[in-house]
Amino acid sequence: MFLVFGSTPLAVRLSRWCAQRQRCVLVGLASTLPDTEPIEGCEIIALPAAMPLASLPLEDHKPTAILLIDPNALEGKAPIESIRNHWRDVPILTTLPLEGDGVDLISVDDVSYSAMQDRIRSWERKDGAAVLHHYLSSVPEGANIAIFCHDNPDPDALGAGLAMYELCHSMGLVPHLYHGGLIEHQQNRAMVNVLEVPCRRLILEWEVADVLRDAAVVMTVDFHRPGANNILPDDCVPHIVIDHHASEGVAADLSMVHPEFSATSSLVASLLMQLEFEMTPRVATALAFGIRTDTLGFTRNFNPVDIRALSWLNAWVDSDMMRSIEEPPRSIETLDAFSEALKERKQYGSTVLAPLSALPNRDALAQIADFLLPTEGVQSVVVYGVRRNKVILSARTTNPDLHLGKLLSEHWKQGQAGGHKALAGGQILFESLLDEVPSQPDEANQAALIAMTKELELLFSPEVNPNE
Repeated sequence: MFLVFGSTPLAVRLSRWCAQRQRCVLVGLASTLPDTEPIEGCEIIALPAAMPLASLPLEDHKPTAILLIDPNALEGKAPIESIRNHWRDVPILTTLPLEGDGVDLISVDDVSYSAMQDRIRSWERKDGAAVLHHYLSSVPEGANIAIFCHDNPDPDALGAGLAMYELCHSMGLVPHLYHGGLIEHQQNRAMVNVLEVPCRRLILEWEVADVLRDAAVVMTVDFHRPGANNILPDDCVPHIVIDHHASEGVAADLSMVHPEFSATSSLVASLLMQLEFEMTPRVATALAFGIRTDTLGFTRNFNPVDIRALSWLNAWVDSDMMRSIEEPPRSIETLDAFSEALKERKQYGSTVLAPLSALPNRDALAQIADFLLPTEGVQSVVVYGVRRNKVILSARTTNPDLHLGKLLSEHWKQGQAGGHKALAGGQILFESLLDEVPSQPDEANQAALIAMTKELELLFSPEVNPNE
């Protein structure tokens, strides 16, 4: 059972919450104990005056934990000592400035600060949703809305992009969803096919220029810096930016960059929640899959707002659609890439480097990196291969002292690399690795791979020799 000492509304609220988990006993002074309806599963002991702990009408059953909200019901000046003498080894949780073995002290200031932060963020999200709706409502009906994902969009970008596409469509606007690069990962392709994500790939500069010229609103999802791993020109200033990656400054009419979310899909779901958007299984499944992939199934870098967003979406998620996306067939070329990575990998301390001479698709890198990371003695993995005069890399880490995104972005400038603390990637130009790029493609590819291996050795393990 839980044993709660207190005569305040907080004590009553906590008792009601604890009683939903297991039996609870609330002990307080009758004169100050708030009037309350009977609490199912909770016995309320209202004392006429403070009493010694040994004289309280309590069963001999040892409590699971004791919550000391206030000690007014206990006679004496040393409530912790009295409780500890009566029940050895029972954990005590309190907000009072008391000390003792087994006491978990909760700072009232910290609790208040955290609660106020959460409430302010809630206001910000509600206000941000209203501002977004007002902005889109000011656009003439039938106007073109250009929504851009980053190059080679992942499920988070695709999910957020599809949701914003459907929001704009529901408001009488004409949305278009664009990306650069390729959609190659089997799950990503399955997501596009199963959910009928209406994305269009742009390749040429004049195509982008035409889209920007005809768009009444340019919106970016899951990125905030034009020209960095996306098809937009460097000098483009979007009207609306929706992203969860931290940034020092974003140029846009409406910037909605919230790093407290671990996925842009979580942020978008929160916005739609505030807007009372008519959710559909298709959009909910897309956003839910985006959240799951960016948090690796809630095993890395997630926050309560992400769980809240997914909990809301789960009422609409189509399990059959989700299963079709999560379990697509794996290509023979990807299996060959796995085989080469396992054969060619080198371990430097706790870091594994795995070069690929043949890269079937860039998303095979992420699959291999995720596969290699849970290896005994390994904290960081970088898998990389050559494609179209660039070395594409995908990195993962469990090292709490390492921020992959910062490490890579600081080493390779101009937006060639970056990402999160625990996962990152990059597209490094041959010119950034080689003083002189060989004219023959095969020679250039081999030289770039060798150069990348040397740079990664220095970057991750400058003083560690490879384990032969």
